[in-house]
Amino acid sequence: MPTLFETESPIFDQTKTQTHGKIFTLDHDTNASGRIDIEDLQWQYLEGDGDFRSKEIRKLRDEADIIVTNPPFSLFREFITWIMEAGKQFIIIGNMNAITYKEVFPLIKNNQVWLGNGFQKGNAYFRIVNGRDFSNGVYNAETGLVKFRNCCWFTNIDHGRRHQPLELMSMARNFKHSKHKEIRGRKEYIHYANYDAIEVPYTDAIPDDYPGVMGVPSSFLDKYCPEQFEIIGIAEGDSGRELGLKPYPRELKKLNPSLRDGQLYYFDDNGIPQKPYARILIRKKQ
Repeated sequence: MPTLFETESPIFDQTKTQTHGKIFTLDHDTNASGRIDIEDLQWQYLEGDGDFRSKEIRKLRDEADIIVTNPPFSLFREFITWIMEAGKQFIIIGNMNAITYKEVFPLIKNNQVWLGNGFQKGNAYFRIVNGRDFSNGVYNAETGLVKFRNCCWFTNIDHGRRHQPLELMSMARNFKHSKHKEIRGRKEYIHYANYDAIEVPYTDAIPDDYPGVMGVPSSFLDKYCPEQFEIIGIAEGDSGRELGLKPYPRELKKLNPSLRDGQLYYFDDNGIPQKPYARILIRKKQ
């Protein structure tokens, strides 16, 4: 059975932490050192296997003040629902792609959940207990750390960086000074063929003077300031159709077999329909 508590990824309240089938209690100075620290930890085994769906762990969840853990990525949808129904504060590790899940994105859009501060460029390092086979560049035998890409923190605990506005350039200055060749030298941003919005392939290329809707990468959420932008929606499948993305004409399938209804597309300079990677639709707050 999947377990809720992975190595060095605890769930805790003011006095208890737990990992790999044990409860660790830290509530008083057991060694008379004059301070309460890690040396004062006491532990006992769980009755079960630590599965977050068990009655034992549900009881611990309901007692907790803050939950911090690394849930199984394959069960992230179920876990986020499980944790939200308890109304607790939390900090959990997930895959960046979880942003697009129908169980997760509405929480982000409504400012109930946001990305935490950490994992620069999505690189997370985990210490493993038992050695396993990893490809070159992933496992460091000297440190015992494994590198995982595309990881991020999901949380409902506020932090200062979340309210720091992005420093952006105007549309004209992007055309003149952008470091991205797709933007520099253009006269206008690409406009989608099936939705009234412009394509912005990089977060730092968002024009600060455009009043309309923009399609931006999901990595934008790592720098999202709710006082600066509002999130309109996500252009993926049913969510995209609900936003009003027009279906693509079926004759375009011959030019690009990857086209899907509910997703954005635009025409390149050769008249070929192109589909960007998953885009979040945003608009600057007035």
